[in-house]
Amino acid sequence: MPENFAGGLSAQTRTKVCELLNERLADQIALTLAVKQAHWTLKGPGFIGVHELLDEVADRLRDGADLMAERVTILGGFPHGTAEAVAEKSTLAAYPTEEEDIAVHVKKLTELFKDQGEKVRKALEAAGDAGDDDTEDLFTEVSRQLDKDAWFIGANAKP
Repeated sequence: MPENFAGGLSAQTRTKVCELLNERLADQIALTLAVKQAHWTLKGPGFIGVHELLDEVADRLRDGADLMAERVTILGGFPHGTAEAVAEKSTLAAYPTEEEDIAVHVKKLTELFKDQGEKVRKALEAAGDAGDDDTEDLFTEVSRQLDKDAWFIGANAKP
């Protein structure tokens, strides 16, 4: 591994945590792209509110991805955030590219946010078990925002 800037963590811990971060980074970027796909194509009642919300959500997702990628670099690793890496590594369900129904988008995005939130919480636990409290805290921050955005998006679903 290249130089790291996190004192007190073993090479084994740093390697393990970089793997966790890159796994979640791939899904975070894939989720950002799904949000933008919905933003570009959705139609229906409540359009403008959801359309504008999704731009804000995409910004917050990018912030979370940035935290993860920078933490990888701090730990002496290399973030894998290219389109090719995301296509190969993402574990999220594929997002439809030819859908315009706002209700379908809201449902599918809410499901993806809940899936990513669950995976981030598992990574949070694994980072803590590995002894990296700072990455554990980072994942906590990301999971809180994922949950909040799942709520914001899901609240637009028809009962």
